[in-house]
Amino acid sequence: MNEKLKSVPGPAIAGGHRLRDMNEQDFEEHYHCDRFTATVLGNRLRYTVQHMSTGLMFNAFSPIIRDWYDFAITVSGPPELDYPMPAVSASLVLFIGTMADAVRNAVEEFGAENLAPGDVLICNDPYRVGTHVNDLCFIRPVFHDGRIVAFLNVRAHQLDMGGVVPGGFSGTKKNVYENGLVLGPMLLFRQNKPVRSTFSLFFDNTRMAPMLYPDIITIFRQLQLGERLISESVARYGIDACLGTMRYCVDAGAEAMRDALAKLPDGVYEAEDGIDCDGMGDDEEYTVKARIIKHGEHVEVDLSGTSRQARTCINAGPLDAKTAVAVAFKLMIDPTSPFTSGAFRDIDIVLPPGTVVSAMPPDGAIMLYWEVTIPLMMAIFRAIGKAVGPDAIGGDYGSLCNHNANGVWPDGRTWTNVACCGGEHGPWGASKDFDGDSYNVLYMINNMDPPTEAIEQDSPVLVMRKEYAPDTAGAGYNRGGASVIKDTLWLADTEHYTMPLKLKRPSGTGAYGGENGTLGAAWFFDPGTAPGLIPLDESVYAKSTPIAGVLNPTTQAIDPDGEYFYFARVPIWRTKPGATTRYATNGGGGWGKRLAREPERVLRDVRNGYVSVAQAKAQYGVVVTGDPDRDPEGIAVDRAATEALRASLA
Repeated sequence: MNEKLKSVPGPAIAGGHRLRDMNEQDFEEHYHCDRFTATVLGNRLRYTVQHMSTGLMFNAFSPIIRDWYDFAITVSGPPELDYPMPAVSASLVLFIGTMADAVRNAVEEFGAENLAPGDVLICNDPYRVGTHVNDLCFIRPVFHDGRIVAFLNVRAHQLDMGGVVPGGFSGTKKNVYENGLVLGPMLLFRQNKPVRSTFSLFFDNTRMAPMLYPDIITIFRQLQLGERLISESVARYGIDACLGTMRYCVDAGAEAMRDALAKLPDGVYEAEDGIDCDGMGDDEEYTVKARIIKHGEHVEVDLSGTSRQARTCINAGPLDAKTAVAVAFKLMIDPTSPFTSGAFRDIDIVLPPGTVVSAMPPDGAIMLYWEVTIPLMMAIFRAIGKAVGPDAIGGDYGSLCNHNANGVWPDGRTWTNVACCGGEHGPWGASKDFDGDSYNVLYMINNMDPPTEAIEQDSPVLVMRKEYAPDTAGAGYNRGGASVIKDTLWLADTEHYTMPLKLKRPSGTGAYGGENGTLGAAWFFDPGTAPGLIPLDESVYAKSTPIAGVLNPTTQAIDPDGEYFYFARVPIWRTKPGATTRYATNGGGGWGKRLAREPERVLRDVRNGYVSVAQAKAQYGVVVTGDPDRDPEGIAVDRAATEALRASLA
């Protein structure tokens, strides 16, 4: 593996001019169409992937696609253009950054000359195409007059890909052999007909084939739809205009990022972030170090100081690291232009092999890759935050805290509950414009929240609680999002794999003078511990079994000065009917000085349960009178007391 990842530059823009400065003649000579046509075709490309996304989401059978939106769809150009990616779906960000390289790597290995109309190529090897083995890539070439003019690509999470853990989600798998079935580039469909040997290999080594098969057929139909839409554009506007538009979209993406980079002050910026441990023990923390060297319109991100790859499957691959770097810069300095492969053009990444974000097989497999690429993104956020000042963004809740559970229905059918009943949704940090949202997914994920009704239909569970915890958001002029508490009652004998990986230190770091959010944790409650809805009072934790977090060793409530409970000290948690899990996420980081927050906004936070009366006084210097629980509309700010208190605190 090369130690320096550099995106292949696209064709030089005519005369070295900016796109908006090119005259019509230069534009048409370079892109083989006029600006209006390029705009129309660019929108058609984006429409194509969104139309396919709608069809896939509404026709999928598995909850991970249907409810979680765990897929991405992209368009790539032909080999002679080096597979530019001009359009991506508004879905899983973790996927779209790797897709340009995934298509290039899979097609080059298989051989573009070996593809025919109606083919679908698949691959899921993390070292070839990024992400993890459950994320199967489907690649369909689009032909015109005997030549490949585009590729339609779907990466979609499969509920199971074999391996030692049903559903795959676990932080304890040690190597690629335990991780799951690995498929190099191979045909799943040849000229629109299923390749029986590939289907047999897939289903002979995976669980839940009755759920996987209809999803695959649905994906196949969406690829056919995308091919038809691309072919219609080629027939109407001509192949030269369509290929020119692909280059134009990528060049425009590169120019937007280049303009944003040029506004950053030149210099060297450094920051680090990490996770608590791997699934082997709590004796080793893992750190991602980012050294950013900015000069002119170019930037180099050096990750050389990053920890060695972990001993279990919490690692990421180099394509995942590349995605995290690009997404961090997009969110921080170029959030409005469409994402294309051009975003990478002026960003170099120095990445030695064998780190926690560039793992090498066979040991230390790649599975929970987002758990280490999110810290990479947050390290870049904090490093760049030193340069952008008020444009800095607070940290989010840091870890998906995935919960993977499985069991057997009374009739013998197996069930799997994947990423629904842990800490998968939580708060964002604040920015200069807004308070942090309190119920979302991590910055780099962009999934949806499965409906409670769907969760309870697919698995023997009752979701007892989803609510915000007061006094958990990072204080600031703009407040961070609040911690989310989720309680789930398990109605059957269940095996649990739980993965909270960032609970030792606040992940919701403050920005531009804002405060950090609080720490989260996770617990089991045995059947009969607390019938019905378990209270939120800290006294209940003395009867719990801690899963993970920094807790008081006596009360087992969250305590920043307490003892760290290691998530994988029990690799597989087994419970009887009536057990309850509770996850409390980290709080989101605040933005700006807390004493600058207007008293009226603090009053509204007290009324809405984000901030208690006591914390309004202690953190914000705002004295609130009345009872927000019994008479929320009757509470008020004591103006004189607030002015005096803020003066003393200042």
